[in-house]
Amino acid sequence: MEKTLFVVRGEETLPRWQAAFPGGERGTLDALRLRIGAGDLVWVSERVEAWPSWVRQWSQRGAVVILLSYQPNQAQGLEALEAGARGYVHALANVDVLRQAATVVTHQGLWVGPELLSRVVGSSFRAMGGASRASQEWLERLTERERAVALAVADGQSNKEVARRLEISDRTVKSHLSAIFRKLEVRDRMQLVLRLSQSEAVDS
Repeated sequence: MEKTLFVVRGEETLPRWQAAFPGGERGTLDALRLRIGAGDLVWVSERVEAWPSWVRQWSQRGAVVILLSYQPNQAQGLEALEAGARGYVHALANVDVLRQAATVVTHQGLWVGPELLSRVVGSSFRAMGGASRASQEWLERLTERERAVALAVADGQSNKEVARRLEISDRTVKSHLSAIFRKLEVRDRMQLVLRLSQSEAVDS
């Protein structure tokens, strides 16, 4: 039977984990490491010693692994994904986020959170030439402010960073993004990058 397991260090525990998955089991590495198998959903705390090697081993066994981080950052997130993790989530995330992450990864998706996704998107955009090579044909569909938001987001900035840079509210950034996605016929940040980079990989 497939299990939901939380691998922690010592007495580490967070009520939100158990609230999100009441049937889940929390335990230390020594208690759980040999019980993890194919199909299990395994949440691993970054505080677990040598977590990359365990993530790799459990992933190879067929478990679906998510790393829980107290201070998410790009380097650690990429390390987790390279080790085989299907998700990278803030350890203090609310119940809804934890459940959403579980749904995505158990359906063959990846969950990395908005901050890391923004960084990955930005790296891709710059690798494709960045703003200097952005499609003018598509940018012309946008207002001047929408163009500024679109290019900032494509460059890897989070909504909060865009808001600070343009001196507008987070809510206004979200409103502009909705309009940008509609006008450019894309669904998310990565598709925005592909569209502005004149890639044919976007399916309208």
